Amino acid sequence: MKKNCPPKSLSGLISLDIVPTDAIAWKLLMLFEAATCKGEQRIEDIAAKFGYTREYFYHLLDAYKTIGSIGLMDKPKGPQKKYKRTNQIEKQIIRHRFLDPDANCEVIAQKMQQSGFPISQRSIERTINDYGLQKKGYIRQIRKSRDKKSLSKKPKGTM
Repeated sequence: MKKNCPPKSLSGLISLDIVPTDAIAWKLLMLFEAATCKGEQRIEDIAAKFGYTREYFYHLLDAYKTIGSIGLMDKPKGPQKKYKRTNQIEKQIIRHRFLDPDANCEVIAQKMQQSGFPISQRSIERTINDYGLQKKGYIRQIRKSRDKKSLSKKPKGTM
């Protein structure tokens, strides 16, 4: 869709302004315009006026005919399935977490990589958070260990 398309106005008993940023209404208006056109215009011209191609117009028409206006919704972009954190890998992460609850994500990542599962530490953290397996007071524990390290680095005789 062209972002610089002007809004379209419909008027009758009421007046409606449909803007290109309202994706469903914009696509539906294009379909209505093509349906009410009596052969004076080509589909290519109508689609171009709304910022789409002829192929995409027919794709939207098929989607509308099969599932209605829900078919006109924009689909989320990006991967549709997990390709790094598969179910098998998530099960292994959970298994490692239950076998050694004191192990941090770095240790679990090393164990997973040794087992032949290439997974990052951040992915393990996400899995643990998704399943609610994080330790209670984990942040407090990290701060305490940091404080102990900083106290052990101070030279003797100073406080």
